[in-house]
Amino acid sequence: MSVQQLMGILEKQKLVGGVVHNQIMPSHHLVEALLSQQQAVEIDKFIAAKSPTELGEILDTIDVSAAMMVWEHIPENRENDILWEISEARRELLAEGREPEFQGSRVCVFELADGKLQQVPLTGRGALDSVKPIWVDLVNTTRAERDFVGAHFGVALPDPLDEMTLEVSARFYIEDDGDIHMHSNFLDEEDGESKNVPVAFILHEGMLFTVRREELEVFRLQRRRILNQPGYASDCIDVLLDLYGSDIECSSDTLEAIYVSLGKVGQLVLNESVSDDQAASILSAIAEEEGRNGRIRSNILDTQRAISFLLRSRLLNAEQVQDAKQIMRNVDSLNNHTSFLFDKINFLMDATVGFININQNKRVNQLTMFGMVFMPINILAGMGGMSEFSMMTKAIPWPMAYGGFIVVGSLIGYVTYLALKLFEKRAGIDARGLVGRGGTAGRGRV
Repeated sequence: MSVQQLMGILEKQKLVGGVVHNQIMPSHHLVEALLSQQQAVEIDKFIAAKSPTELGEILDTIDVSAAMMVWEHIPENRENDILWEISEARRELLAEGREPEFQGSRVCVFELADGKLQQVPLTGRGALDSVKPIWVDLVNTTRAERDFVGAHFGVALPDPLDEMTLEVSARFYIEDDGDIHMHSNFLDEEDGESKNVPVAFILHEGMLFTVRREELEVFRLQRRRILNQPGYASDCIDVLLDLYGSDIECSSDTLEAIYVSLGKVGQLVLNESVSDDQAASILSAIAEEEGRNGRIRSNILDTQRAISFLLRSRLLNAEQVQDAKQIMRNVDSLNNHTSFLFDKINFLMDATVGFININQNKRVNQLTMFGMVFMPINILAGMGGMSEFSMMTKAIPWPMAYGGFIVVGSLIGYVTYLALKLFEKRAGIDARGLVGRGGTAGRGRV
């Protein structure tokens, strides 16, 4: 459909251009320039709406002259992505054999030299020919880039987002050819917000391939350690275990941040009074930290499954087994911390809801007191509206009679108010005394 749409645009432009060219009219060159500009706008819109993969398929499908016309309209910042998608023959014609490049840090290759891992700079596809890496890290690569790297090393590199749709039990497996596939979530903490990012791991002939869509702090930390510490990793399994270990460290740092955040929330909750606005803010903060804690728990459980799979696979040497067991102990420790945080979150949530209920009870109590104060006055007012009141006060001028009624009613209301306040005060003293006796008794027992 896309090819037919593009060919329709080109055919229409060719037909209209031929008609205009054969016409004899004033300002002929101006009309042709306007027509050419309109044609360029239509092609640019078509290109902007298509992905590099779609444009690569289109350029391989249409004839050479049409492909060259379309290639002239490709923006310079998109040329490299499209070069990955088109065939060798068509690339020779359109880009004069220009090799597509690995942009930025999309593909990082590390090889072992003199007991130390070194990163190999990649300027193009030919740079992989002389490299014998133990770790190949791919970040936000296109399908064509993954296919090329995979074909070069003889391994199929998946899209990590597609693989994370598999059931948990199907994310860790060994292929018939001996390749090990693992798919895990790694924690990403940025600007106070956390999320789990899927990462695909493939162990193939002594090389570790990591494929993900986003850069992660765990991988940045691992690269710094590898480049700065000689002997940090001796093979691809060391790198894999260190990545999982670093992920546990990052999860631990995030848990410490949750402790600090909940500590601030606790100071607000444990005040003598909390307004409704403060309670709403506190509940929002608690819910956010509960989500972060849940993501950490999910992440470390995923790490636990991955390390268990490696231990069962019997691929680790004695030292690596000890490292894996240490990671498992760290996971158990973090599980205890997350459980404690869930309990703390539930306590703060219950305390906040309790303050909301107290505030609600205060408002109900105020309305009740208001009604109790005016209840005697309402009774007197009902009596005063009867004919008997007029009969009893017929000898008294009505301004004095009704004025006296208002004064007496106000005195009765005030006395009722004082009685209610006195009752509340005595009830509060009794409650505090009961709490004090309970606390004293408790200390005596201790």
